[in-house]
Amino acid sequence: MSYRKRLLVEEKVVIEIKTVEALNDIHTAQVLTYLKLGNYKPGLLLNFQVAGLKNGIKRLIN
Repeated sequence: MSYRKRLLVEEKVVIEIKTVEALNDIHTAQVLTYLKLGNYKPGLLLNFQVAGLKNGIKRLIN
């Protein structure tokens, strides 16, 4: 199985971008896996299919 993060900012922050009706546990688990495998601390899960972008941001910490 292959794990490919969407975006890595300055080798520090993992950003995963989604366009789904609602974020669920599998999306969170995906980002947490990227954080653990890469030994990164912060991560962002962004969902662009929401009325306001601030409602589609989930911050995760490893």
